[in-house]
Amino acid sequence: MASRARRTPSKPRRPAARKTAKAARRSSAPKFWPDGARLAISISLMVESPAEPPQMFLAPDGKRYPDLPAETGIQYGYREGIPRLLDLFDRVGIKCSSFISGNCVDLIPEIGVEIARRGHECAAHGKMHDWQMQMSREEEHAFIKEGVDSVIRVTGQIPLGYNCKALRRSPHTLSILQELGFLYHIDDVSRDEPFIIPVNGKPFVVVPYTRHLNDFEHFVLTQQDGNAYERALHDEFEALYEEAERKRRMMVISWHDRVARPARVRVLKRFIEHAQKQKGVWFARKDDIAKWALDSDLTIRENEAV
Repeated sequence: MASRARRTPSKPRRPAARKTAKAARRSSAPKFWPDGARLAISISLMVESPAEPPQMFLAPDGKRYPDLPAETGIQYGYREGIPRLLDLFDRVGIKCSSFISGNCVDLIPEIGVEIARRGHECAAHGKMHDWQMQMSREEEHAFIKEGVDSVIRVTGQIPLGYNCKALRRSPHTLSILQELGFLYHIDDVSRDEPFIIPVNGKPFVVVPYTRHLNDFEHFVLTQQDGNAYERALHDEFEALYEEAERKRRMMVISWHDRVARPARVRVLKRFIEHAQKQKGVWFARKDDIAKWALDSDLTIRENEAV
């Protein structure tokens, strides 16, 4: 019986070693976000409409009268805008941070109840949608505290984050927020990532705002259309996603109740669905971002607050 020819053993392949080295590089990379996420995206829902001051109209006779059509525009916010956005967030499976003016949930408590029931963050936005930089320290403290009390009473959540009207705070705001137990504020546009500042000798988190991705500034103040807003969202996302390979990056989108018209919200839906298809995107509430930043050694720590 003829003997079989011996087969020369092939040389061992090396892909496993390359894979191991690649995995090691990944494991040693900075952990900017939980579970190795690459980019954080946080959406704010501004609940202001019922807390707006009475709308007035300067008539041709030089006198001011109640602006009834404008009042119905405010009603649109809580009758249509908030339910539409909450339904969208349910469909795409994300949670937002809702900044709630106290008077809103005083007047229409079901707003706050529903936002909390669906798992969103209930943050604070003052007692009314009003300017607080012109208040005394005592007045501002009461203004913030009364708004907090309303949010707690209706939603059951203790607000950890704060937003002033149009970001305009006073020199006392941060000190008051620290005294009242807040964790962070958003009235800052100086970075594309959260950072920590000292307030009353303690660390306080800043989760910065993004003006040009604010629906009110885009659709109302500058009167741009949905196509332009969609381009802005995608361009910002692509730029931040690229930068996020090297450093911590965060994308912030803000929506107001009365601006949430059907076609506009459809633009937001398309963007969210696009972002969710990309690897390593974390849609996060701002309280979760602030907690992560506070515990992370990679978070920038400033020596003073502005």
